[in-house]
Amino acid sequence: MSSFFRTKNLDQLTRDADLSGEGGAGHLKRTLGAFDLISLGIGAIIGTGIFAVIGTAAAGGAGHLGAGPAVSLSFIITAVACAFCALCYAEFAALVPISGSAYTYSYATLGELVAWIIGWDLIIEYAVGNVAVAIAWAAYFHQLFEGVGVHIPAWLSVDYRSAHQAADAVAAAGGAIDPSLTLNYEAWTSYPMIAGIPIIFNFLAFLIVAAVTWLLVIGIKESARANNVMVILKVIILLFFIGVGAMYVKPENWTPFMPNGFAGVWTGASLIFFAFIGFDAISTAAEECKNPGRDMPIGIIGSLIICTVIYIATAFVLTGIEPWNLLGVADPLASVFAKIGLNWAAGIVALGAVLSMTAVLLVFQLGQPRIFFAMSRDGLLPKYFAKVHPKYRTPHVTTIWTGVVVALLSGIANINEIVELTNIGTLYAFVLVCAGIIILRYTDPDRPRVFRTPFVPVVPLLGIAMCIYLMAGLPWVTWVRFGVWLAVGLVFYFSYGFWKSRLRHSQP
Repeated sequence: MSSFFRTKNLDQLTRDADLSGEGGAGHLKRTLGAFDLISLGIGAIIGTGIFAVIGTAAAGGAGHLGAGPAVSLSFIITAVACAFCALCYAEFAALVPISGSAYTYSYATLGELVAWIIGWDLIIEYAVGNVAVAIAWAAYFHQLFEGVGVHIPAWLSVDYRSAHQAADAVAAAGGAIDPSLTLNYEAWTSYPMIAGIPIIFNFLAFLIVAAVTWLLVIGIKESARANNVMVILKVIILLFFIGVGAMYVKPENWTPFMPNGFAGVWTGASLIFFAFIGFDAISTAAEECKNPGRDMPIGIIGSLIICTVIYIATAFVLTGIEPWNLLGVADPLASVFAKIGLNWAAGIVALGAVLSMTAVLLVFQLGQPRIFFAMSRDGLLPKYFAKVHPKYRTPHVTTIWTGVVVALLSGIANINEIVELTNIGTLYAFVLVCAGIIILRYTDPDRPRVFRTPFVPVVPLLGIAMCIYLMAGLPWVTWVRFGVWLAVGLVFYFSYGFWKSRLRHSQP
């Protein structure tokens, strides 16, 4: 039993990361500074959550209570939970400047089996989460081009299941079409047939994932530069929404402030968590940071603070323009401008959504391959996945394989279940990172720490408690899917990783 919980001490983790040659593993290129890391964080955080999920969190629907104007409180609750976790991530990222994020931290504190579980779990956050982002990107991209008069066939913009569900919903409503189902229903009524097989494939989502994958293969610095440009533009566009929208706010729309009481705020916080996923993705790039001891905490905490301020301001303006119960649409920020006749402003916001989601895709698609890279370097995955490109010094094998899988799933998957599964997977990772900080303070208290999480164990325990609190707000079926996913991961571990672990073979 003890072999399942063998740990790597921090010196061994650093030493193994410095080894080169075996299986083609080697050094990643250290090129990122504090500004790049803050930009990566903002790029990962600001995306689908603020441009789409905020409307569902405010208005409710599909069995969920709406937070109403108090969605701003939902943002605050989630931000506080993330802040506790961010402080723990910051200490680990400065202490262990190695690819792998929560997987690597768990290996150092909780043991190999837990590390495998969290590495497997992080696939839900990054790869599966990116499927949801790519699908939302495709919808906004389609809308943006339609707005300028360029028609993209609907059957190239959605998946088959969503189109079929839209057709069923329209039939059940006696032919009435819900505006949020227009694109999906159009795909169902216009798709071509080949050999009797209906062709409905989200080619737009597939294409953007392929493009991002190519960019990540050719270099981390090139990827960071592209991300920096997109981040600047999308922050400007969100500030534009806040500035223009503030002139159309009607204070009476904020009454009642909590129409469904605190239960609505809690449910909103559980949903809105998707808007904060991403600050932890910065830690996956620790091995490519020039001064991780100083810059990693700045990047993680700085990006979280900036995004929280923007989110709260956006929530106040959005719920002030439009009554909260009318915000449950796929594009609430653009929609409220269109309803008051500001179509030009709605177009600008739609452009911001496309840029935001592109940046999220870039950062998440950067994070997942580096977790696989770290797991392969530890022997828990085949050596093939630890190869580094001889010219670009990027983990090109895992980047390409991740891109292929995410692109294919983006073409056929349904977005609804994926968002909730991503939330529970990420919250679980946060719980283990917070627990790891407490354990490491007792097992290795004298190790020099450039950044220290304050008030340990209080801050980590608060992070754990709030994450579990948010997890409790998710549907039970999400817990079932999560349990099945972890069970599949354990089968992989006991059939390969346990026997091939480098740590197992290095210990008597």
